[in-house]
Amino acid sequence: MLTSGTSRAGAPEQARPSGAHPAVGLVVLVATLVLAVALSLAVGARGTSPLTALTALLDPAALGGPTSPDVVVIRELRVPRTVIGLLVGASLGVAGVVMQGVTRNPVADPGLLGVNAGAAFAVVLGLSLLGVTSVLGLAGLALLGALAAAGLIAAVAASARAGSSPALLVVAGAAVTAGLTSLTTLVLLGDPAALDRYRFWTVGSLTGRALDDALALTPVLAVGALVAVALARALDALALGDDVARGLGFRLPRTRAAAMAAVVLLCGTATAMAGPLVFVGLVGAHGARALVGGAHARLLPVAAMLGATLVLLADALGRVVTPPGELEVGIVVAAAGAPLLVGLVRSRRVAL
Repeated sequence: MLTSGTSRAGAPEQARPSGAHPAVGLVVLVATLVLAVALSLAVGARGTSPLTALTALLDPAALGGPTSPDVVVIRELRVPRTVIGLLVGASLGVAGVVMQGVTRNPVADPGLLGVNAGAAFAVVLGLSLLGVTSVLGLAGLALLGALAAAGLIAAVAASARAGSSPALLVVAGAAVTAGLTSLTTLVLLGDPAALDRYRFWTVGSLTGRALDDALALTPVLAVGALVAVALARALDALALGDDVARGLGFRLPRTRAAAMAAVVLLCGTATAMAGPLVFVGLVGAHGARALVGGAHARLLPVAAMLGATLVLLADALGRVVTPPGELEVGIVVAAAGAPLLVGLVRSRRVAL
């Protein structure tokens, strides 16, 4: 828990990071995000300069019209995966902050509350039993599965005398995750065709997704983000303990239910768009805390930028490490996220 006091207005005062002024780090972060977007548009099997990418977006006629190779690559292939990368990374970064705040667990991730397990089980059922193959159909199933898993965890936690305490939510999440993972494996072992299709979804990828499908899910992300922002003061209070939060007038069951809803909307939709991506929420939350301290009103937007930057850079790196092919973004994020997270944890005290 952060070493914090209580202000005259009754709101918790969060510790600020030491060292360089946070504004410097924010400027570097914004510049890195812009660079990540430029690389996402320019890097690939067909290399293009940033100027060419900008021209393809603003004046395709200067490159030969909408059917020219550069315009098709930029507008039809790279713009959709860049937009999806921004949405997915930002959503997972925000969700990581909310999860760590509501559970007071510095290593909380989407798997902790069964979100990934619920989404994966629903996708497997759709592939095996319903024959769903469209990206939007799988996305809808993933979101429904995440919602169902979160509802089951909430019901388990509410049925106990301890109520929906952070420890109980974690235990219930672990139990539901284990059960759903076993069921998912059982279905896949009995259906090799579903396993063949599922393995491409579960590795995590920004390709093969239409921009229209992603934009159709954007309102769901917007609702989740708005709920997260509305919970900022409540999460600040929770960081000081349940008793202090109650004393400040927050209703903890309602706060935790709203936080779980935000996590499910953000993680479930992000998982539906790109498959399960690990470490993005963890790195986003810890990196944001290192930059701007522990106040959630500052943490949420910074974690969103960090998450988006990580996903876009990982996707761009995956396009160039094994030419002429490419590595899926989920593989690159897993490989790069682990040492990055270890470095963040070792560089400062991990606390909530």
